[in-house]
Parts: sequence; C-alpha cells; structure tokens
Amino acid sequence: MIKRETIFYLALATLFGFGAAGWLIMRYLHDISPAVFLVGKAGIGYQVLVGVIYGSGAALLGWRIVELPYLKPTMKFFAALIRPLKLNIPEIVFISFCAGVGEEVFCRGAIQPYLGIWITAVLFVAMHGYLNPFNLRISVYGLFMTLIIAGLGYLTIKLGLLSAIIAHTCVDIILLYKLSQTQSDYEEESFVDN
Repeated sequence: MIKRETIFYLALATLFGFGAAGWLIMRYLHDISPAVFLVGKAGIGYQVLVGVIYGSGAALLGWRIVELPYLKPTMKFFAALIRPLKLNIPEIVFISFCAGVGEEVFCRGAIQPYLGIWITAVLFVAMHGYLNPFNLRISVYGLFMTLIIAGLGYLTIKLGLLSAIIAHTCVDIILLYKLSQTQSDYEEESFVDN
C-alpha cells in the first residue's frame, strides 16, 4: 500500500520535475515563450470555462464507463488503491493540480510538438498503466482515456495549454473524489482479469 506522504511527494515531484523539464524544453528547444504557449490563442477565461466543461464531462463519462459490469473490476482495483489513503477534498485538489500542471506542461507543451497529438496521448496513457497487455479491462478503459487525452492535445492547439491543464485537473479531481468515496467492499474482492 502507498503511504499518504508518498502521494504528496510524488505530486510535488510531478509539479516541479515535469513542469520544469517541460518549461525548459519549450523555452530552449522549441524556442517559444512558455508563458505565451500557456495563454495560447483564446482568452484565459474562455480556456478555464472550456477546460472545466471538457474535464468534468470526460471524468463523469469515464466514471459511467467504469461502472459498466465488464469494467467494474477496474473501478474496484483503483478504488482499492485510493480509498485507503483517506484523502480529503483539499488534498485531492492539491494532487490533481500538481498532476494537471506538471504533466500537461511536459506532455502537451514539450513532447506533443515533437510526437504529435496521438502518439503523445498513447504514451501518456501507457505511462499511467492504463494500456496493460496483461489486463484487458484496464486496457479497454485505457482506450477511452487515450481519446480523452488526445482531446487535451486538441485543446492545447486550438485554445492554449491552460485549457488542457484545467481539464486534466478537473478529470483528476472528480475521479479521485469518486474513487475515494467508493464503498470499502471493493477493497476486499479479487481483481483477477477474466
């Protein structure tokens, strides 16, 4: 089981490690101002609004998908990881913010210009363990997440990086909250893939 403190250290490492690496790559290899890339083509208010709508919609749809009978073991697996941490809402927001900023600055800001939207999305989802050749259920969910993450790539191009950061943060807040509230009987069942 993961310790609570470890989650917060990982969140900070994601924010500062991935964020700094992405910032440096954008600044020195892409030769663009990260601040300009962050603001993008659309106004900040519009990016926040679209990010909240896209991220919330994606998270709620993702939750409905993992509630389907075939994918319910996937939800149970992730709930068994998250629920014992007993995260409160400010902690969930903090972790989600760190992941949203750090991962998006690195993946959408630094990597996507080299690899494109779809390859970056597949790599992102695979790095999170959602494309698992040994677990078909998690991989099915991973295919859904690949579509959602590719959407973040399109948000970045059309609006600006801020919209992807907000959307990512909203996805994580909603899913972490729902997993933390999932009943504890999920933690006692087997998660063997059939």
